[in-house]
Amino acid sequence: MADDDTPGSFASPACFLHEVDPAYSGLPGPLDLQAWTDVDRWRKAERERLIAARLKVPAETRAGWAEAIAAGVLAEIGDVEGRVVSAYWPFRGEPDLRPFMEEVTRRGGRTALPVVVEKGRPLAFHLWQAGEVLARGVWNIPVPAEQRPCTPDVVIAPVVGYDPACYRLGYGGGFFDRTLASLSARPRVIGVGYGAARVPTIYPQMHDIPMDLIVTEAGTVRPQPDVSTVRALT
Repeated sequence: MADDDTPGSFASPACFLHEVDPAYSGLPGPLDLQAWTDVDRWRKAERERLIAARLKVPAETRAGWAEAIAAGVLAEIGDVEGRVVSAYWPFRGEPDLRPFMEEVTRRGGRTALPVVVEKGRPLAFHLWQAGEVLARGVWNIPVPAEQRPCTPDVVIAPVVGYDPACYRLGYGGGFFDRTLASLSARPRVIGVGYGAARVPTIYPQMHDIPMDLIVTEAGTVRPQPDVSTVRALT
C-alpha cells in the first residue's frame, strides 16, 4: 500500500525459491521435487489472487482494518517498554502499521524495520522510528538510512495469505523463513493480514516456519496443529 496503490509504485518481490537447494527444503527426490513444483505453481496463482483482492478494497476500509489489527497486536504483545518490535513498511495493500510503531515508541519500546541484504540471505533488522531518515531499499521499499542493527524481541510479519496452522503465504522470496531459521534466539513472531486472506492450507513444506499467531481485523488466529500435517497437493 505505502501511500499509493498505483500499479508500478512498487514491484512484487521476485521468487527465489527455484534457486534453493532441494536439501534445504527437505525435498530429496524427484517425486518430492514434482510435488514442490505443483505447490509452487498453486502458491503463485493464490498469491496473485489474494493481492488483487485486497487492492480492490477501498483504502479507507483497509485503514479501519489496520487500526483493528494494530489494537489486536498491542493486546497480544502487552508491555513493550524496553523491547524492540520490528514491523514493516506497508506495501501493495498490506495493513499500514506505521501508527502502531509510533504507539510502541510512545509506550517506551523501540521499533525497527527489516532490510533485504541480498537474495538468498536472511533479513537484517535496523532500529528506526517515525521522523528518522529513510532510504530506498530493494524493490524501492523504504529502509532506515542509518544502519543500526538490532535483535527484535517481536517481529511483525505481513501475510499475503495464511492458514489455520498459522503458516504464512508471503511473496515467494523465502526471506522470513530463512531469517527465523538463522536466529539463535527466536523472537515472538506475529503475522498480520486481513481475514479474507485465510485459506484452508498453504501446503506447508519442510522449510516453512509457522507464525506464533496471526492477527486480523476479525480477531486472532492461533495454530491448530492438526492442520500442519498437510504437506503436498493432492
